[in-house]
Amino acid sequence: MLKRKKESPESGGEQLFRKMPGQSEVNLAELMDGYSKLLIDDPVRPFREDNLQAIENSVDYGILKALAGTWVSYNVNYNKDITKPSLASGVHTTIMPSPGTNSGTIPGKFAFDSEEYIEKLTFSIVPGGVRNRGGASELFCGAVKYEQSIKSVNAIQGQDALKYTPIHEENGMYLWLSDVYNHAATKESIEIDRGIHAFSTEDAKKYGYTGEYRDEPLVRITPDGEANPKYILLSQLEPGQPYYEIIPAQEIKPGAGVDGPYFIPDYSISRSGVIPHGSTITLLGDIIPQNKADETFYLIEGSPQFPYGKEAWDTNHLSISRTMGNAGVTPDNIIDLDKPAPDWVHETLNDDNDPGSNKIYTQRILADDLYPYSVRPDLRLRDTLRGQKVSNYVHVRMSSKMKTGAQGGVLNVPFVNRFVPTVEVDMDMWIETIIEDGKEILQLQYEQIVFFEFDFGNDGGTTSWPHIQVNTLRKLADIPDDQKKVIEDQFFNTGENSGAASGCPYHKG
Repeated sequence: MLKRKKESPESGGEQLFRKMPGQSEVNLAELMDGYSKLLIDDPVRPFREDNLQAIENSVDYGILKALAGTWVSYNVNYNKDITKPSLASGVHTTIMPSPGTNSGTIPGKFAFDSEEYIEKLTFSIVPGGVRNRGGASELFCGAVKYEQSIKSVNAIQGQDALKYTPIHEENGMYLWLSDVYNHAATKESIEIDRGIHAFSTEDAKKYGYTGEYRDEPLVRITPDGEANPKYILLSQLEPGQPYYEIIPAQEIKPGAGVDGPYFIPDYSISRSGVIPHGSTITLLGDIIPQNKADETFYLIEGSPQFPYGKEAWDTNHLSISRTMGNAGVTPDNIIDLDKPAPDWVHETLNDDNDPGSNKIYTQRILADDLYPYSVRPDLRLRDTLRGQKVSNYVHVRMSSKMKTGAQGGVLNVPFVNRFVPTVEVDMDMWIETIIEDGKEILQLQYEQIVFFEFDFGNDGGTTSWPHIQVNTLRKLADIPDDQKKVIEDQFFNTGENSGAASGCPYHKG
C-alpha cells in the first residue's frame, strides 16, 4: 500500500493542482508527488467519530484520479513493416473449445479467433470515501466506477465498408486504498456496544468476582488440585507471582485495540468486475516502481519499454502458452516476430516436417491476418508508442492470482465453470503523458490476459489457453476527427448502430 504526504483531514482535504498552459487536465507528476510505501513503523493516525466527515471528504484516489472521464480508442501505427492498415486500435485473441469437443475428450482441439476492436471506457469518481470498519482497524478507500463497451471491426467482404459488432460489455469498480486508521475503544463506545449483563452471577459463584463489567482476565493463584481455588484480577498479581488458570475477560477497557495488530496491505489497488458471460473477478495490484540509487519512483520518466525481434517471443505475453506446444520453438530456433512468419506457417504439415505435431497445433495463430499481433498482441501497444514522445508514465499491474500475499479471485457460473473455466486474470495498465503539438495529452494503454482451462494434453496434463486484450485510448477531444466520427456514431448516437453485446468473441460467419 502507498501512503501520501498530505495535511490532516481537519485542515480541509487534498491540495488542488493549478492547470498550467499546455498541461493536461491531470498532471501525472503532480498527482504522484509525495507517495511512498506504507511500512509497519510508519505512524498510524487515531480515528475519531467527530472527524468522520472530514476524513471522507479528504479521501485519496491515487493514480485512479487520472482515469476519471471517458476514454475511447485511439488508432495509429508507426511500424512501417506492418503493411496492412489497422482498422482499430484494440486487438483481442480468443481460444475456445472446438465444436463437438467435450472436457476430457479429444485433447488439443480448439477454435482460434483474432479481431480488432474499438472501445469506450468510462471511469466515474464516487464522491466521498468508502469506509471499511474492522473494529480496531479502519480502512478508507477512494472508489471509481467503470463501464466498458467494445465492438469488433471487420471488413465486409466485397465491399468498401466496415462492420462494427458489439462483443463485450463490462462494469465494475476500482478501489484505491487511501488511509488506515486505528479505532481504539472508548468509554462511550463500550457503553453503547456492551450488550452484556452489568453483573454476572456465574462469575460470583465460580470465581468469587462480584464487580460489574469484568474488563480484564481473572487468574487462579492457587495450585492445581487445591481445594477452594482463589481467583484475582490480572492487574492484582504481584510481580513474579505464579498463576495456574486464565479466565478471559468478558469486556474491553477504554483504549483497547490501540496496540494493534495494524493492517499493512501489500497492494494499493483492487478491481472488481462483472463479465456477462458468467464470471466475476477481483484483481489486486499496485504501481510498479522504478528504483534508482536506492530511491523509489512511482512516476517513471520516458516511455514504456517493449521488446523487439526474438526477445519478443515471451510466452508470458503470447497467445500461445507454454502448455500449447510452443509452436516448435527451441532455444536455438526462436521466431522473430518483427520478421515475416516462418515458411512452415503456410505449409501443409505432416509427420516429417512437424514431428510431435507441435507446429500444426498453433500454426493457425501465426498464419492469422493480424500477425504478429495475433501472436503477441501487446506489440500493437509498442508500435503505437514508436512515433510518440512520451514524457512519463505510471505502470499499474494487477492479478487475480498472486504468487504470494493477498489474493483476488475468479468466480464462474456453472456453465463456464464446467466447460471453459476461467482461472486467472492478469492486467497491466500504463497511464502516459504524451507531448504532442506543444501540449500534454494523457493516454491509456492496457494488456489483459484471461486464462481458460479446458481439455487436456495427450499425457493428461492441463492446457492453459490465454485470451488477450490490448488497446490504446485517449479522451475524445484528443483523437483525430475521422476517428472521432466513428466513435461518436458507434457509442454516443442512439440510432441503429447501438445494441447490446452479442457475445465475446464475435465469430465471423
